Amino acid sequence: MHCNRAPHRYNSSADINRFFLLFGVKKLKTMTTLQDRFGRNIEYLRLSVTDRCDLRCSYCIPKGFHGFDAPQHWLSFDEIERVVGAFARLGVARIRLTGGEPLTRSGIAGLAQRLCALPGVTDLSLSTNATLLARYATGLRQAGVSRLNVSLDSLDAARLACITGSDCLQQILDGLIAAKQAGFSPIKINMVVLGGENEHEVESMVEFCMAHGFILRLIETMPMGDSGRSARYVDLQAVRQRLQQRFRLIDGVVSGGGPARYLQSADGSFSLGFITPISQHFCDTCNRVRLAADGMLYLCLGQEDRLDLRALLRAGIDDTGLETALCDAISRKPERHEFKEQPHKTVRIMTKTGG
Repeated sequence: MHCNRAPHRYNSSADINRFFLLFGVKKLKTMTTLQDRFGRNIEYLRLSVTDRCDLRCSYCIPKGFHGFDAPQHWLSFDEIERVVGAFARLGVARIRLTGGEPLTRSGIAGLAQRLCALPGVTDLSLSTNATLLARYATGLRQAGVSRLNVSLDSLDAARLACITGSDCLQQILDGLIAAKQAGFSPIKINMVVLGGENEHEVESMVEFCMAHGFILRLIETMPMGDSGRSARYVDLQAVRQRLQQRFRLIDGVVSGGGPARYLQSADGSFSLGFITPISQHFCDTCNRVRLAADGMLYLCLGQEDRLDLRALLRAGIDDTGLETALCDAISRKPERHEFKEQPHKTVRIMTKTGG
């Protein structure tokens, strides 16, 4: 099963007029996507299904943190389906399931199947630490998830345990094998580069991904919460130059809705991406919003602008009101984060925001 339906189009004058009145537009020939006031098309929703995780990565969850939401505060699967359906009717075609660790939420494959069946959802992917992936890979693939991003910050078992708080390398490798066997493609490996910890492993991670047919993305740390601010930041621009020369890489493109900038091998068999929110931010092309597990819609990762969808849903909002609320929120989306200018501004941690 694959999410390959054509995007939804408005098919009634009432739908179109409601949208036009909201933005003060009198006439438009076609409307295919949400657009913020800076002209960016919003087509990508990162959907967190839980703020909990079975790992404790040092740059994500502060040591000793126990302030997770109670499960009854998470959006139910019915509520998630309503929200995603509303986004899809407004032209958002890409959905990524995240957490915390999404595979720790019971019934995740069933939710994936429900979301994939929604008109307008054409791409359903999932981010995971892969510790449970060996158990769930086949079911997720059958449910309609087509692409995976797997977090893997080291190939050294002791170092990875130090970063994640768990001896988990073999579980992750088993999960990657199961994902390949289940037919996932592409599989992207996300490596957060940490100064003084795994920075020297970048070349070996490139070689590992080359050997196994994975796409590698290197990620700069972000000052989100005390855990993010305490991580030793590495500017990836110099790393990019070094790897490009060593592995003879050229500029490349990889399909997907995310912000990575890619290099690739000359024969196209390997791609290396760089996600650089600090050294070379990508705010001018931002096409996404994040829905946290508690129903809070965050309009920018580095700002506090948000919409409480759980409150609206549980107050009985109808679909028309829900779509109007989403349109209004997108119209308030900030132009950019301020991670450099105000590194202490974002106090919420990544697992509470959604990956």
